[in-house]
Amino acid sequence: MVQKDPVSNALSLINQYDKLGRKEVFIKPISNTIKEILKLMNEEGYIGAFQEIEDGRGNFLKVNLLGRINKCNAIKPRFPVKLGDITKKEQRYLPSRGFGIIIMSTPKGIMTHNKAIENQTGGMLLAYCY
Repeated sequence: MVQKDPVSNALSLINQYDKLGRKEVFIKPISNTIKEILKLMNEEGYIGAFQEIEDGRGNFLKVNLLGRINKCNAIKPRFPVKLGDITKKEQRYLPSRGFGIIIMSTPKGIMTHNKAIENQTGGMLLAYCY
């Protein structure tokens, strides 16, 4: 079966398993983008540690869940956002100001919307989590 958006599939799987109360989830296929998104979610405290496990067929990620996610999802289509429009997108995707993160792909790498405002850069929206 062909997956059209691995980022969306990974985040929806995390969202489903977290709502069911599970402690871990296995994500396959993996990519560097998914790893960077999970790293940011780990730094913000939404998920626990994750590790890559080799199985000889493309590997998979084991993610420990903490039960702190209300909702996480990919943003489709991946909208381009200028620096001045980040607050508008924050109002659209997050329930309130300062609650949750929007993950962006910028010329300086994948980062949260708060870090993008600090670095004075825009980018493409990838996902949100709160």
